[in-house]
Amino acid sequence: MDFKQLKAFLTVADTGSVTRASELLHVVQPAVSRQLKLLEEDLGCALFERERHGMVLTEQGQELASYARRAFGELEKARVQLAGTHQEVTGLVTIGLLPSTCDVVSSALVAALASRYPGIKLRLTVAYAGTLKQWLASGQVDVALLYAAEKHPDLVLEPLIEEALWGLGPKGCGIAGATAVRMADMAGRALVLPSNPHGIRLLVEHACALENLQLNICVETDALPVQRSVVIDGLGYTILPPIAVVSDLAAGRLEGAPLTEPELKRVIALAHASNRSMTKPVRATVAVLRQILETAVASGGWPSGKWLAATSASTSQA
Repeated sequence: MDFKQLKAFLTVADTGSVTRASELLHVVQPAVSRQLKLLEEDLGCALFERERHGMVLTEQGQELASYARRAFGELEKARVQLAGTHQEVTGLVTIGLLPSTCDVVSSALVAALASRYPGIKLRLTVAYAGTLKQWLASGQVDVALLYAAEKHPDLVLEPLIEEALWGLGPKGCGIAGATAVRMADMAGRALVLPSNPHGIRLLVEHACALENLQLNICVETDALPVQRSVVIDGLGYTILPPIAVVSDLAAGRLEGAPLTEPELKRVIALAHASNRSMTKPVRATVAVLRQILETAVASGGWPSGKWLAATSASTSQA
């Protein structure tokens, strides 16, 4: 097994085609096929199923792809970091974001790093908490924003922001202007919620169980854009932190108010793997990220958010 074979393997996995992979790698098609054959012979298993619509990874191929992507990711980090000077902070940093946080974080973080640490190459990934935990454990992301609902033995969690969950509905639904909306009122409406074991779904189900309420779920979706659009189109209601739909609330496309009886809150935490220390570029990026989040809460850009961590001025710098 060598890196040329792995690069050919990943390119075919990404494109689903030996022909397309050969074009991207600037080599002839038989050379790509030979690299795959040598790799399969070395490992003693088939990595692809050759189907009519293209090359599909086998179970063994999917496992190898996970290892190979991590290996290439670590090499890219080393290349970027070693290519910089000793005076500036350089390196590849991968940040994992929850879908509900990416809008308020992504552009601000890119702009701040470009100004303060131009030698840092930033990679942003967006996924739900369960996937982000897996990526942290495997080293595919350096740090991530997660729900701090429970401890995890492999992660170090620093709670940053506590925020209320809101009941949300389409324009004209009657929630606008309310100081709160009762959970009993939301539970009986046609709800659009993520599936289990999404953190918000678990919070809502637990609250309803305590109050002996039956949820009326009309649609399950793990895609935040789908969740938003279904509610905006008047086809249901949902429960989310307002930061997830802040632009829709401001534009009047959605109406909402904090949940009550009971109140529901979630905590956003900064997480990193307990078995890996932060590199200098990761520490620098984390310091900037914390400042962005703290500023968003203080300025009202994070609706219903309460800052839990020590202020950025008192945290250690990179």
